[in-house]
Amino acid sequence: GVSGTSIGKNITLDSATRIELSCRLDNKYSHLKSLQVTWKRGNETIRHINKTETSWSIQLRILDNSKLGSYSCTLKGEEEIRAMFHLQVPKIEGREKPIVSYEGDTAVMICKSFGYTPIAWTWYITNGSEQIAINDTLLADKYVINRISANVTHLKILKLTKEDDGVYWCEAAFELGKSKGKLKLKVLSLMVPLKPFLAIVAEVVILVTIVFLCEMYSKKKEKRAEDEKEFDQVEQLKSEESNGLENSSARHRKI
Repeated sequence: GVSGTSIGKNITLDSATRIELSCRLDNKYSHLKSLQVTWKRGNETIRHINKTETSWSIQLRILDNSKLGSYSCTLKGEEEIRAMFHLQVPKIEGREKPIVSYEGDTAVMICKSFGYTPIAWTWYITNGSEQIAINDTLLADKYVINRISANVTHLKILKLTKEDDGVYWCEAAFELGKSKGKLKLKVLSLMVPLKPFLAIVAEVVILVTIVFLCEMYSKKKEKRAEDEKEFDQVEQLKSEESNGLENSSARHRKI
């Protein structure tokens, strides 16, 4: 590694085994002499068994999860170099993004264990700060748990309601311990997908109403104009008839 830094490696174990952890000094640091090498598990110092001029190893017998955790070897001299080993049970793949479904529908959640076969699977639902195991035998009308393969499990939730909204966990049990995957379920009301449609319908209704009112106003305006024109024509005729009578009377008087 590089002086003054720490490098790390994850080691996955699912069953009891013997393992050897080894730190080997890179060739470019072979000039370093009188190195003090310390192995630790957490803060507990461990004696290394195998040793050469450029490598130091420890052997572990992992029988249960009490031996899992972080181990480190530190080389001190003119410079200090550290390597970390993280012994852990297999990680379970859940789902980062929420699963979105609607009331009355069915939701299916999936958990997988890649490369390692769990002894058993368990599903939990979060209730406040508590995780409650799901028993699909007692609640057969609500939950169905299927182990599709040795490495894959499905949780099917039937007839979704708003109460099903929340956080779920799948737990895989291995010989050396347990590992969990997290999933989120979001249950939406049936009105949610209808809102955009209803908004469009409302806009169409408003638009049609405006067009109808404009047409009504336009027709009324045209009718008013026609009535005024007809009134003007009648008045003009009356005026012409009146002028005609006056002229006739005048002619009779002259005679």
